Amino acid sequence: MIGFQLLPVVLSFIVLGAHFLRSGNVVMVGVVLVLLGLLSVRRRWVAGSVQTALLLGAAEWVRTLFRLVAARTQSGEPVLRLLLILGGVALLTALSALVFRAARVQRWYEPR
Repeated sequence: MIGFQLLPVVLSFIVLGAHFLRSGNVVMVGVVLVLLGLLSVRRRWVAGSVQTALLLGAAEWVRTLFRLVAARTQSGEPVLRLLLILGGVALLTALSALVFRAARVQRWYEPR
């Protein structure tokens, strides 16, 4: 059951990893893979670290959104669809950090 609750987190990291891979940033792809692996470690610090990483990931999506909107605006291309898609991805990445506030997930990451 914990796997279903962590699904938004896993999907957020997969999409973020694909973003970094497309931009050629293999170091950040490695960081995302480590964070995915950390999800299996049942320690309190893991939950905090993953939440922080998700919020930083959302900030990366917002940064990318601003950069792409500026480029499209300068070239006269439409930006509404880009705003909706990347804005949604940033929002979902940030909201997936809330998974760690669920009681079952908090119990999962309590130290033994």
